[in-house]
Amino acid sequence: MISIDVDSPTRADVHQLLSEHLADMYATSPTESVHALDHSALSVPSITFWTAREDGGLLGCGALKLLDSPAGIVRHAEIKSMRTAASARGRGVATLMLRHILDDARGRNLERVYLETGTEDYFAPARRLYARHDFTECPPFAAYAPDPNSVFMELRL
Repeated sequence: MISIDVDSPTRADVHQLLSEHLADMYATSPTESVHALDHSALSVPSITFWTAREDGGLLGCGALKLLDSPAGIVRHAEIKSMRTAASARGRGVATLMLRHILDDARGRNLERVYLETGTEDYFAPARRLYARHDFTECPPFAAYAPDPNSVFMELRL
């Protein structure tokens, strides 16, 4: 049975998965278009980080970053670091993680969840996953700038 729980991005197996994630991002996108976070950046209080595990084995991870608002009331968040371990691909881990993150966002009464992903073919499965869950393309959000290598998406909750 797959369980999804809050976890530490500094745990050894998670650190390894995040390192693989970053390596893939730099291998598929220009450096200035890589917006993935490393394990230390994912450890800040504004980010909740989860892992999916089965019998203790790491299957994947994902995070939700609360976005600042001018009035101080957080209504928006960004999905970060969605990654499935190579050995677990095709098992629905990303779908389970995405649903978990969105359920958490709804529980916090957030109004919108955003994300950034790449335009390259490598990112096509991610774009399809998000579209299946009703995310639509949107302009850049938060501190992002227009980037021909980025697709920005949002879901109104």
